[in-house]
Amino acid sequence: MSFSKLLSLLLLVNFIFIYQSHSSPDNNVTKAQSHIKPKKVHLSLYYESLCPYCRSFIVSQLVKVFNTDLLNIINLRLVPWGNAQYVKPNKTIICQHGEDECYLNTIHACAISIWPDPRKHFNFIYCIENQGLPIKDNQHSDGMEAVWKACSARSGMDQKLIKDCYDSGYGRKASFFNMKLDYATETDHLYPKHLYVPWVTVNNQPLYDKYEDFITYVCNAYKDKDLVRACLSNSLKVTEEKFSRSP
Repeated sequence: MSFSKLLSLLLLVNFIFIYQSHSSPDNNVTKAQSHIKPKKVHLSLYYESLCPYCRSFIVSQLVKVFNTDLLNIINLRLVPWGNAQYVKPNKTIICQHGEDECYLNTIHACAISIWPDPRKHFNFIYCIENQGLPIKDNQHSDGMEAVWKACSARSGMDQKLIKDCYDSGYGRKASFFNMKLDYATETDHLYPKHLYVPWVTVNNQPLYDKYEDFITYVCNAYKDKDLVRACLSNSLKVTEEKFSRSP
């Protein structure tokens, strides 16, 4: 091959390369954008451990997150404080359903802190709530400890870690300090304020009495809901409902 022909061939190849690299910029952008995953939806549950309505929601409704592919598109947070009140003068906590609830709220908080992955701590919390524990006001029963220990064994969670958490600064003392700074403060500063429990929010917007329809709101908030099987379920009508503004 002569030098002139070789030079011509190299120039042609170079031209084709430059043309392709600069052509169809919109297509290149589209391809790049297609690889960007939509932001996950924030789903939060503000609850208390012995509330019958919270129990029913966790056991019958929230569990659906783990039985579908919904967990892939949400950041799930459980906040075990509910309607508890922090009394500043003597640094005590009053729970709506008595001392047992304060105790279990702290056990829940310890599990969430030790095992942040919802797949882990939800199994434990679900097990406790599924027991249908009786409410005994103004007393702490030893039966509560037996229940959570049995649930920790079923969930493969180290009982000692939970007990150490409860007995340490993050446990009973955390009821006065850490939990106040974390869950109590967060619950107290909700806007709009929570009116009851369970109180469910999607991207920080309360669902009010529509909380059992949380899947609908989660799917509406997720941009690629067509790719989520839970959002395409025949039993789920995904509509463009606005968040309710009244309790």
